[in-house]
Amino acid sequence: MLNGSGMRVAAADVGPRRYHASVPHSHAPDDLLRSTLAAVAPGGELRDGLERILRGRTGALIVLGFDQTVESICSGGFVLDVEFSATRLRELAKMDGAVVVDAGISRILRAAVQLLPDVTIETSESGTRHRTAERVAKQTGLPVVSVSASMRIIALYVGGQRHVIEDSTTILSRANQALATLERYKSRLDEVSGTLSALEIEDLVTVRDVSAVVQRLEMVRRISEEIEGYVVELGTDGRLLTLQLDELVGGIGSDRALIIRDYVDTSRREVDSVLDELAELDSTELLDNARIASVLGLPGGGDALDAAAGPRGYRLLSKVPRLPGAIVDRLVAHFGGLQKLLAAGIEDLMAVDGVGEQRARAVREGLSRLAESSILDAVRLGHSRPKTAAGALTPATTSCAEYVPAPGAGRSGGQPAADRTRFHANGVVSA
Repeated sequence: MLNGSGMRVAAADVGPRRYHASVPHSHAPDDLLRSTLAAVAPGGELRDGLERILRGRTGALIVLGFDQTVESICSGGFVLDVEFSATRLRELAKMDGAVVVDAGISRILRAAVQLLPDVTIETSESGTRHRTAERVAKQTGLPVVSVSASMRIIALYVGGQRHVIEDSTTILSRANQALATLERYKSRLDEVSGTLSALEIEDLVTVRDVSAVVQRLEMVRRISEEIEGYVVELGTDGRLLTLQLDELVGGIGSDRALIIRDYVDTSRREVDSVLDELAELDSTELLDNARIASVLGLPGGGDALDAAAGPRGYRLLSKVPRLPGAIVDRLVAHFGGLQKLLAAGIEDLMAVDGVGEQRARAVREGLSRLAESSILDAVRLGHSRPKTAAGALTPATTSCAEYVPAPGAGRSGGQPAADRTRFHANGVVSA
């Protein structure tokens, strides 16, 4: 530290140790911004120091990182290399000039430094401190924090981006609104997903049904990503928000990949590339089922949304307990579609490499239970589109139900089971 005469002295231990968030030097601006927001979030030493500076009504200019470029634009000041603490940052900010810390925000390297960035770098700021901060961030690629004494705001500059740090109360208010929206989106997603499952069992899926589920999955992903940004900014104040978010969107990522594998020809297009295309759609395009169908490679013009679409079975097979992904891939490759999987018997399933009798029974019973619950849920909620020749659920000799397509059921047909009771999707029980 510095004594009253400005001489370098040994650093004393100040207060209890707290965690220091690291700011990696990333080439991706969004990743660097997110990691820097985490570093300045409540609960960290840096945020504590910034709050102290604000309360003291003094400004500050802090460079988060040090390399040859930063060294080349530094003039004057003091070389310190002392342990970082909120109190030291507050005291050093009282002096004119910038403070330079390491990327890990664990050491204060320099203080009272005059920064001389390239004046030809464009800046939209008007104040001297903020203009310097923006230019330094653009020239060095490192995050720079500027604290305004007059406006009492903390501005973060990362590359060409500027982000104003807000108080936790303001962020929590927006986060709670977004969370309420997410709950509504998730409720609607559960409805359309349940409907799709029932229609897959009945072999009555259309392109419109698939687009509706993909649309809702993407909407949930976007709003959850926004909430994740709030969680990062809230730091330790966002613990409860994190728990709520995890409860609502757990498993959404795998659901998105599974529905793509079910309906998109993945031999020609990678799943990730399809998901990236969906992420690039603007808000208006996302509301257009035809546009979503086009991204999926499915027909979407005119009446094409009502065209038939057949699932491969990845989505339903993923719900069968203790079924490895490799076995799922083999089952789909062997049978080629969900309807053939549903109609397959124990011996048919055992013909697949790696499927023994026990696993074949588990798959058979798991699919039967899923078929029964999906159709019953759809009937209860009134979302099924019943037809006279619908898929049938027939009680098996075991305790679980076995799905047997009714003669001419849906579009794939099936084997009759005249000696078994049928529960059709329209709720009619027939012999």
